[in-house]
Amino acid sequence: MSIMKRIVNIFRSHKEPQPAPQSTIPPLEGASVGDIMNVDLEEYVISGKVTYSDRGFAPHRYAYYLQSGRDIHCLIVEKGRSYDCFMCRFLEGGLDDPNDVPTRLELDGETTYTLEHQRTDRTQTQGNTDFRSNDEVMVWRYFADENEHFFLQWQDGNFVGMVGTRIPSGEVKIMKSKK
Repeated sequence: MSIMKRIVNIFRSHKEPQPAPQSTIPPLEGASVGDIMNVDLEEYVISGKVTYSDRGFAPHRYAYYLQSGRDIHCLIVEKGRSYDCFMCRFLEGGLDDPNDVPTRLELDGETTYTLEHQRTDRTQTQGNTDFRSNDEVMVWRYFADENEHFFLQWQDGNFVGMVGTRIPSGEVKIMKSKK
């Protein structure tokens, strides 16, 4: 072996290793159960995740069930050209039939919400959620002003109501858990 080949082999052996390819899933979509989510400077553990999609299409909405002590909140992330994030708290109430859902809602006699849109999606779930995987869910989204929203979801006789505030997606940070 010539001296030049030996020198080349020495340089090749000291090359920096190639970095592992970064995940191409954006953090707001790729968070999973057990990760820590920091929302508006408060930390939560993700205890459940619901992924919503149309049949045959990529997911367009994510609902993260966030737990801090005994409190459970929900962060809804809607995917479009940018991310719309809503920090929500659950409300108790009742409806019997999805056909009875009104176009205007009044809560506590103070805030009136107007129906913005309604759709039917398929769900994929992880962890503790209110819904089952691979089933259809009906979703109604209401607004009172540009920051106050009300979400109503129905799946097989179970209604879930949430009132939420729009927050900038930059206020949401995710710390992945080591698995």
